[in-house]
Amino acid sequence: MRIGIDAMGGDYAPEAIIHGGVEAARAGKGEYEVVFVGDEPVIRNYLSRHFRVNELPITIIHASQKIEMGESPVVALKKKPDASIVVAMEIHNRGEVDAVVSAGHTGAAMASALFRLGRIAGVRRPALGSLIPHGQGVTFLVDVGANLECRPIDFLQFGVMGNIYMKYVYGLDKPRVALLNVGEEKSKGGENIRKAFELLSNSGLNFVGNIEGRGVMEGEVDVIVVDGFVGNVVLKFAESFNGVYSKTLKRKVGKKVFSNIGAFLLRPTFNRLRRIYDYEEYGGAPLLGINGTCMICHGSSTPKAVKNAVKEAASMIKQSVNKRISQELVGMRENTDAT
Repeated sequence: MRIGIDAMGGDYAPEAIIHGGVEAARAGKGEYEVVFVGDEPVIRNYLSRHFRVNELPITIIHASQKIEMGESPVVALKKKPDASIVVAMEIHNRGEVDAVVSAGHTGAAMASALFRLGRIAGVRRPALGSLIPHGQGVTFLVDVGANLECRPIDFLQFGVMGNIYMKYVYGLDKPRVALLNVGEEKSKGGENIRKAFELLSNSGLNFVGNIEGRGVMEGEVDVIVVDGFVGNVVLKFAESFNGVYSKTLKRKVGKKVFSNIGAFLLRPTFNRLRRIYDYEEYGGAPLLGINGTCMICHGSSTPKAVKNAVKEAASMIKQSVNKRISQELVGMRENTDAT
């Protein structure tokens, strides 16, 4: 198994990305090979700073260009055919790597994956999924930005893909699937949402109905289906929780002696809570529905996040997530324009 990493993508690239890839190679213990894609001299320079890196399963594929965060994805893909993310997707398409991990330009990564790899048979729209942590574990939110406007069939397919991801990557027997809505009643929401509710109800999934925003982080369900616009807003709000929690805690503790003593005694508990809501623990967001395996990481990903994204990609490959999605959706193609 070979995992390609876009070494030049991300706010802290290439140093943090390469560091994370090295740690992933160490953690994999030979289970997979890490393939860095990017400026080879630069990559070798950063690799040389790591201990006994020559003993690790790491290779480099040179790419002379990179796509900056402010560039238009479509324009950049045309003007920069040798960009690291483009080359990474191309070698994935040729079968030279089994997955791609990128913390770079999200739009460029998604567009490159769609153009180079195509869609899984039966998938109308690929979707980004992201794990939302809570006290009982995690909930998978899909879509979180790939599709700003969705048809009812898209919500159904998001539910199917999310169900497969949580069932096989996270080992849940019958993931509870819900539709994010403004109320729990099936009559709530616009026409598309009401039709999506009907499709999900008759899908054979463990569909538990609508869920309101207040239930997202309560652990009531395992998969939440939503359009990419709302999903992205929910995700960004959830990601802010860890930082707000830490800042509020420090401000409330202040400089009072007894508060500091109490905080010191409770430090292990605070650290456990911080880890629960830390996005780095969960790596990146899988791009589901493409004919390949792609993990898209947060732009500010640290080495820890990159390492975990590589491990997540390896799990998707081992569990044949794409094959299972194709099998489930092959009979769910869109039948009418109204659907």
